[in-house]
Amino acid sequence: MQQRSIGTATVSAIGLGGMPLSIQGRPDRDRALATIHAALDAGVTLIDTADAYSLDDRDFGHNESLIAEALVGYGGDTSQVLVATKGGHTRTPGGGWDVDGSPGYLHQACDASLKRLGVEAIGLYQHHRPDPKVPYEETIGALKDLHDAGKIRMAGLSNANPAQIRLAHEILGDALVSVQNEYSPRFLSSRPELDLCTELGLAFLPWSPLGGISSAAELGGRHAAFQEVAEARGVSPQQVCLAWMLATSPVVVPIPGSSRPETIRDSAAAPELQLDDAELARLG
Repeated sequence: MQQRSIGTATVSAIGLGGMPLSIQGRPDRDRALATIHAALDAGVTLIDTADAYSLDDRDFGHNESLIAEALVGYGGDTSQVLVATKGGHTRTPGGGWDVDGSPGYLHQACDASLKRLGVEAIGLYQHHRPDPKVPYEETIGALKDLHDAGKIRMAGLSNANPAQIRLAHEILGDALVSVQNEYSPRFLSSRPELDLCTELGLAFLPWSPLGGISSAAELGGRHAAFQEVAEARGVSPQQVCLAWMLATSPVVVPIPGSSRPETIRDSAAAPELQLDDAELARLG
């Protein structure tokens, strides 16, 4: 598989988004593990997770524990796999979501993630979502402290706007390596953040690159050009979508979510699909 850079790491051009394996509607354990192993078999070396990927507050940390189990149980070499996790989102009773960007909470969350992942240092630790109750510079200062303490090797942001990215870049310097925002054919609002990442040399990790977990299968119907190109090429519209996204910038590393081995295998083949200029023009 083609490779791209995230800071000092070299990873596959397509990652695996672990969220569907742990939230409502998730597969059983055996299928979840098989999906992660299928990704590894296909050459995927970036796995995205978060402590908050769970059913609710009682299930907190489910996805991190699942990924750790899958890596330990995999029969092949996992030394080049970069696990990117996140902290700062919380879960509430009944399956709700909240945020806590306080430095004290992020230190606590990082320590818990280290234990669940079974590592001495987290490869890429990302702040999950800004907390309006906490000044952003204080939150990012906590990431710097974690990096300086050796608990995380690289730092990233998620759901950040351009001003927040520039502020974090000033505070973290070279320790900041990535931004993870929603980006897809149906959600192009993060193009300014993508362009800024290209300018600063930060990896841009689009979440929900296929338009969202529930609508990924409808991509062809909602976006006729993707379906038409897919039919002409004899591939899935999802594969065309990921190939289109990779063509937008060399810093883009999509992380499609998957809950079945066959879907991640299809996504992992996207970097080999080279769209021509006419096709890219049609896709916008």
